[in-house]
Amino acid sequence: MIRSAKLPLLLILLLVVVLVQIPHHASAGNPQAAGQEVVLKAAEITAKIFPERVFFRGQTAPAQLRNTGGVHFADDLYVLAGLVDSSGYSSGLREKYQAYLIDEVTLEIDGQTLKPGAYGIGFLEGGKFVVMDLGANDVLQAKAQHDADLKHPMPLQVISSSTAGSYRLYIGRDFVEFRRAR
Repeated sequence: MIRSAKLPLLLILLLVVVLVQIPHHASAGNPQAAGQEVVLKAAEITAKIFPERVFFRGQTAPAQLRNTGGVHFADDLYVLAGLVDSSGYSSGLREKYQAYLIDEVTLEIDGQTLKPGAYGIGFLEGGKFVVMDLGANDVLQAKAQHDADLKHPMPLQVISSSTAGSYRLYIGRDFVEFRRAR
């Protein structure tokens, strides 16, 4: 009888311990709980937030999750980019369509505004960066820069800029700077 009387007390105690731990675990892996913007590396971007296959110009292509990057804003919104395997596209389109961009916020790129959406992006000869809608129509062209001093170029990466709240999207050593529009 004593044993069965202790069981409900033990269950209540266990429930209290679990409930106390839930908020701790929920915020431990979420830097935004502290109100911070965080640059995401490829290892932090999963198929849960970036699709394994992306739709562009009438077909789907595999995204290279190992070559992704982005920003997770303090209000839980994202800007994500990843290289794509564009081998199924025409050579003219492959030249422009190198990566896929998903943004949940309005961005400012080279003084121009880009609304939230999904886009094809690429760096062109002559120092240009192009953003295309899903039909492969240009929606934004910006001046790209080349960073010869970048210590560890990667196929695609996003890093913080020296200007607070600004970020650089790199493909190799070519980059464009962006920020969340105000």
